[in-house]
Amino acid sequence: MAETVELLCEKNYNRADVYIAEQLALTRSFVKQLVDRGDVYVNDVPLKKCGASLSNGDAVTVEIPDPVIISAEPQDLPIDIVYEDDDLIVVNKAQGMVTHPAVGSPSGTLVNALMYHSERLSSINGAIRPGIVHRLDKDTSGLLVIAKNDNAHRSLQKQIAEKTAIRQYIALVDGNFKNDSGEIEKPIGRNPKDRKLMAVVDNGRYAKTLYRVLERFNQYTLLEFTLKTGRTHQIRVHSKYINHPVVGDKTYGGSDRFGLNGQLLHAYKLSFDHPTTGERMEFTAELPDYFENVLNKLRK
Repeated sequence: MAETVELLCEKNYNRADVYIAEQLALTRSFVKQLVDRGDVYVNDVPLKKCGASLSNGDAVTVEIPDPVIISAEPQDLPIDIVYEDDDLIVVNKAQGMVTHPAVGSPSGTLVNALMYHSERLSSINGAIRPGIVHRLDKDTSGLLVIAKNDNAHRSLQKQIAEKTAIRQYIALVDGNFKNDSGEIEKPIGRNPKDRKLMAVVDNGRYAKTLYRVLERFNQYTLLEFTLKTGRTHQIRVHSKYINHPVVGDKTYGGSDRFGLNGQLLHAYKLSFDHPTTGERMEFTAELPDYFENVLNKLRK
């Protein structure tokens, strides 16, 4: 399991990496990897340089990740393929399926299913994430585009970075919105009180989410979200920040009186330019049955 270690520096050190390596019996090269990943904090501020000095009394927090899974194996698992050609696959991921292997979910993931389905997947993201250009949380359903070769991967990755690829979601959130549309523009980073979670924090990475009201209920609002950036748990964190968490999202404070297995958040529309032909492509995926059932109950 991943481990969070808290240290209290008892004297001055010229280099933070030397102190951490000594205290935790780690190599300095591994400490550098942790710093580069953003997993080392000094007084709740991410450490930017291994060579930064430490002072007596500094609080150092180090997040040591789970052991690395070396590779993924093909598995014959059901997946909903919306579209496929020589360059890409568009998948409608089911709620409850992890996107790629990790400690705790070494198999049964979308990647395992894709490796069984196709012998060709891009290699840019390594042996445990072949083809994965972007991801969805385990309990978020909806559309993902998968690259079957490295050229397609680079093209799709660039479109996401340059915001020409559009990713839109539908979510049911707690409470009623005053405005019919708007934006949430707040930085997202590790939650200083719980490093396993994300939160709006001053020293986080820039994040922007657009929203539009689709339908209103007494205690809930159905929204369309459009991502302008792609931070971890972005919609869920931004929704919590404005006091309208996603229904069923127990991690970020969403209510659940419907007996749900996860948040009511669905990636329903995906638009991008085809990596080879340049043709503009748009895909939509209907809301899952469990999502529609909740809406039907509310409408009655």
